[in-house]
Amino acid sequence: MRVADSWKDYQVIATGDGEKLESWAGITLLRPDPQVIWHKKRDLKKGVDAFYTRKDGGGLWHYNKQIPDQWTIGWKDLKFVVKPMGFKHTGIFPEQACNWEMMSKLVKESGRQIKVLNLFAYTGGASVALSHAGASVTHVDASKGMVERAKENAKLNGISNIRFIVDDCQKFIEREIRRGNSYDAIIMDPPSYGRGPSGEMWKLEDNLADFVELCKKVLSDKPLFVLINSYTTGLQPTVIANILKSVFGNDNVEADEIGLPSGEGLVLPCGATGVKIWKN
Repeated sequence: MRVADSWKDYQVIATGDGEKLESWAGITLLRPDPQVIWHKKRDLKKGVDAFYTRKDGGGLWHYNKQIPDQWTIGWKDLKFVVKPMGFKHTGIFPEQACNWEMMSKLVKESGRQIKVLNLFAYTGGASVALSHAGASVTHVDASKGMVERAKENAKLNGISNIRFIVDDCQKFIEREIRRGNSYDAIIMDPPSYGRGPSGEMWKLEDNLADFVELCKKVLSDKPLFVLINSYTTGLQPTVIANILKSVFGNDNVEADEIGLPSGEGLVLPCGATGVKIWKN
């Protein structure tokens, strides 16, 4: 497992009975986590600033004290906006820092200008990190609200050269193929389920392999990496590795779980990641 242990402003304090207690730059949040099936060792709600409960297919934040509507959290030289949102999200997935670090290193060590395509790019953690590392980034997400948040994260870090696109990722790739555009690196974090602009059903298990094949058509003649991340429960890292190998070849493919350290000495599992790296 790869563990995102380079945070200073963020920490998983404790876990248990389907919940995780976190500190976000000193503000404590308690959120549900389906992976946490072990028992807690103490009352996680005691003294917490805010907690989230599920209700009727949705959920609700509860506040024990007044906290800002949004605030910032630092990772290395970068800052990101944190905001409690619907469906327990905060706008940042801290475990992704291990991917930001790895990809940034690849960009810096390449010794050339790298064009990165970030698909299902959410609030732009990877986009900001890779632009900061020197890459030229195109950021694509179907949610206008999430793209606006990504722009806010870029502005917070003095970054103005990310190309932001609000679009369905598959439709965007199809148009890029017709336009003859290409990229040296591709990142994707597709949802488990979703619908396209015309109501098309997306199911990761059924559509991911075809989508990766499609993305191959916009890869440059001198690629650097392709990274796939997934939060789909039950999708093993080996499955991601096998997709990457079947599309791009067996060499230099790595896949693993990613996770976060907790204050109890445990590691909280947070999904699976696979990457294909070209040695140029």
